[in-house]
Amino acid sequence: MNRDPRDVIIRPVVSEKSYAAYDANVYTFVVADDANKIEIRHAVEKIFGVKVTNVNTMKRVGKRKRNRRTGGFAQRSGQKRAIVSLAEGDKIEIFGSM
Repeated sequence: MNRDPRDVIIRPVVSEKSYAAYDANVYTFVVADDANKIEIRHAVEKIFGVKVTNVNTMKRVGKRKRNRRTGGFAQRSGQKRAIVSLAEGDKIEIFGSM
């Protein structure tokens, strides 16, 4: 299954927890729901030109939210995230120069 790497990696996750891991060469990305670890590894290596050492994935279920006006409930969409570790000396400049 050959698909464009930019269809696998959707966007980086910007949060305090993910931002704190940048010093340890660990980056978090929102990825396609049907992407596997091998596709994620190849996509990150091709897009950013780095060597990936480890990929962990997780599925986050969307929150159940209540509508204040009608009293009904709705479900926010879930997402799949990939936590990518890079080799020593490699770095991804997501926000320009850090």
